Amino acid sequence: MNGIVPVAPQGHMGMLSDYIDPAETFVTCPNQDVVYGLGFFSLDKQPVVIQVPDFGDRFWVYAIYDQRTDQVGELGKPYGTEPGFYLLVGPNWEGEVPDGINRVIRSSTELANIIPRAFMDSTAEDKAAIQPVISQINVYPLSEFDGEMKVTDWSKLPHFPAPKSDGETKWVSPEKFFDQLPAVLDQVPPLPGEEALYANIRALLAAAEQDPQIRQALVEVAKETEKTVIADFFKWENNGKPAGNGWNRSVNNADWGIDYAMRTGTARSNMFDNRPNETQYFYTDNDGNGQQLTGDNLYSITFAKGETPPVKGFWSLTLYNDKHLFYPNELQRYSLGTKNKDLELNEDGSLTLYAGHSQPDGDKLSNWLPAPQGTFSLYIRAYWGEQAILDGSWQPPVIKKLSQ
Repeated sequence: MNGIVPVAPQGHMGMLSDYIDPAETFVTCPNQDVVYGLGFFSLDKQPVVIQVPDFGDRFWVYAIYDQRTDQVGELGKPYGTEPGFYLLVGPNWEGEVPDGINRVIRSSTELANIIPRAFMDSTAEDKAAIQPVISQINVYPLSEFDGEMKVTDWSKLPHFPAPKSDGETKWVSPEKFFDQLPAVLDQVPPLPGEEALYANIRALLAAAEQDPQIRQALVEVAKETEKTVIADFFKWENNGKPAGNGWNRSVNNADWGIDYAMRTGTARSNMFDNRPNETQYFYTDNDGNGQQLTGDNLYSITFAKGETPPVKGFWSLTLYNDKHLFYPNELQRYSLGTKNKDLELNEDGSLTLYAGHSQPDGDKLSNWLPAPQGTFSLYIRAYWGEQAILDGSWQPPVIKKLSQ
C-alpha cells in the first residue's frame, strides 16, 4: 500500500523485500532491522497454511496474533522451528489435517493476523542474500495447499494508493466506539473470569440502546477518555515499568491476558509487540536528568564494553519523532545496532551512540542518529534476549546531554 505496507487479500499475506519505508504511518514504532510481512485471516471461512523456509543462521520469528493482539503458537528461531508447513485454524475448527503439515496452531479467535520478521543487516550483500529466503515466506488458504513450497518475488507486488497522514492511522473513533463494541464482544469470547464483565458491558449497551441520554453519555465519556487516559499512554513513562536510568520497559507484551492497561498502552503507542521471550522493548522520552529529549541538544548513549543488550538475536536503538514515527533525514538512518557493520568503538571497547539534530564533530558520524529539531524519543529492541534481558538485571545506559 503506497509502496510502504505489505497488503494482501484476506486469507493471504504480503511481504516486503527490504526495510519498511520511513514514510510508514500504518502503526507507530516500526523498525528497520527486519523485513516485514503482514496478513489478516478470517479463520471461520478457512484455515490457512503458513510456509516456513530454511532461514539458516538468520534470526526470524513469525508473530501470530489473535483478535486481542495476544500471540498464539510458536514459530521462529527461538523455538527451533523446522522448515515446512504449519496450519493455522480457528477455535472451533475440526477438519482433517492433510499430509505434509508439520503442526496445527489454533487461534483463540476467528480473526487473526501474522507479522513475519526476518533480520537483515544494512549491507547490500545481505539484502541480496535474503531474497531467496523471503521469497518462500507465505500464507495462503488451505484449499491452495499442494505440499510444494510456493515462491513469490515480493519486490514485484503491485502498489495501491492510501491516504497520506502526518501521524499514525486513526484506528479508533471514540464517537463510534460503543456502536462497534457489541460486534467485538460477539467475536471475542471472554477469558475465564471475564464472564461477569462481559455481562455488565452488555447490560450497559442494552440500556444505551433504549435511552438516548445514556447513549450520549457513553459517547462523551469515550471522547473524554481518548483525550486524557488514552492520550497519556503515548508518553513512555506511562507505558510498561521502570527499567533503570530513566527508561521504561514493556510488560506482558503480546501475552496480555487481563492486563488491560498495558495492552491499551501498547495499542496506543507501539502496536504489535512480540512476546517477551522473543523481544524486549525499552523506551524513553527523557534524558538521564528527566528532561524531554529535543533536537536542539546532542545526546550520548554509551554502552560499556560488553554491555550492549545481551541477545541471541539482535539489538537496535531507534529514534522516533513526536508521533513515534521515523524522522526523514539525508542519511536515511533511523536506527543503529547489530545490523550496522561500521559502528566505531571507543578505545576502551565501549560503544557511544549519538542523537541530535546537528551532526556531531569528528569521527562520530557513523554512530549518529539524526533527530528532528523538536521533541523525539529513543527505543531499544532486544530480540531473543539473554537471561539478563528477561529478568531485568540488564539496564539501558544513561542518556547524557552534551550540548545545546
